[in-house]
Order: sequence, then structure tokens, then C-alpha cells
Amino acid sequence: MWSLILNATIETVYMVGIALALSAFVGIPVGILLVITGPRHIKPMPLLHRALSMVINVGRSLPFIILLVAIIPFTRWLVGTSIGTAGAIVPLTVSAIPFMARVVESALLEIDWGVIEAAQAMGATTGQIITKVLIPEAVPGLVLGITMVAVSLISYSAMAGAVGGGGLGDLAIRYGYQRFRGDIMLITVLVLVVMVQSLQSFGSWLSARLNHR
Repeated sequence: MWSLILNATIETVYMVGIALALSAFVGIPVGILLVITGPRHIKPMPLLHRALSMVINVGRSLPFIILLVAIIPFTRWLVGTSIGTAGAIVPLTVSAIPFMARVVESALLEIDWGVIEAAQAMGATTGQIITKVLIPEAVPGLVLGITMVAVSLISYSAMAGAVGGGGLGDLAIRYGYQRFRGDIMLITVLVLVVMVQSLQSFGSWLSARLNHR
């Protein structure tokens, strides 16, 4: 039993880690673009801003379990399978990208506009404002936001177990529910709770350490 739980925990950490990294790779630039193209920001582009916002809203409005099933053909085309950890990473990443973009947008919009104006007055370019002002100033908020995305991905990875996605969710369904093993179900829930609490505590601690305001 402990071997099953250990392997399932490793699979969950693997799925969440890869999906978080991929969603950050795509979602952070999209979130930055969403902010700077907004009205009265450093590079206003109303059409692009509205298009990005609409796509993100559509992505966030889809329940994960529906998205998981809806993109099975795409998942199979991309990774060759729709089950197991490899098959779960694709829908996890797709579901997290819009969430990540909104988290980045929220963190960047909290920055005092006076700091941005000061950078503009000193002749900073758009790229310099993004890399030297927006991102450094938003780091504490970004850490909290990314932590929130990671916690959501842990929850989504458990849902992916309903369709053979692997990890703790799959273990809880196949062994805990279908084989009536209440002990495995209980331990799986406890492991998930510990993972979420540990991750949230670490994210809050790191955000506080990085906040120099």
C-alpha cells in the first residue's frame, strides 16, 4: 500500500510541476501583454486587449472535467495518449494558462502607477519598464498567485484520476473507491491536504520574504 501511495504522490508532483512550469511559460507573457495593452497603460492596444481578455475568459469558464474530455483528441495527437501522467499534463496545462494570465494581470495592476510614470519620465523603453519595474515590483504578488495556481493544479490532478490520469486521484478512485479500501482513500486525502498546506505555507513565507515595501 505504501509503495502505491508513494508512486502516486510522485506522479502527482510530476504532473503538477510540469503543468505549472508550462503554464507559467505561456501565461506570464500573456498576462504581461494583457496589462500593458490595457487602456491608459504603457502600450494601449484596445483590439488586442479585448481579444486576449475574451480568450482568457473563455478558457477560465470551462470546468476542468469538461475541458479534460473535450481536448482528448488534441491530447492524443500531442503526446500519443490521453491517459496516465503524460495524458493529464496537457489538459492541466491548458486549464492553468488562463488562470496564470489573470493572476499575473492582478499582480501587475497592483503596482503604483507613479513608479511606472517615473520610469517613463527617465526615458525607459517598454521592455525596460517590463523587466526593471513591472516584474520586480510584482514579485511578491506573483509568488502568491503562482502558489494559488499550483494548489488549483493539485485539485485538478485529482480530478484527472477520474479518467485514468494517474496520481493520487487515480489511486483513490481505483483502490479506495472501486475496491472499497477506506484506508487508502483516507491516506490519499491526508497526503493531498499536507501537500496543499505545505505549498501554501511556503508560498506565503516566500512572498513575505520578497516583499520589501
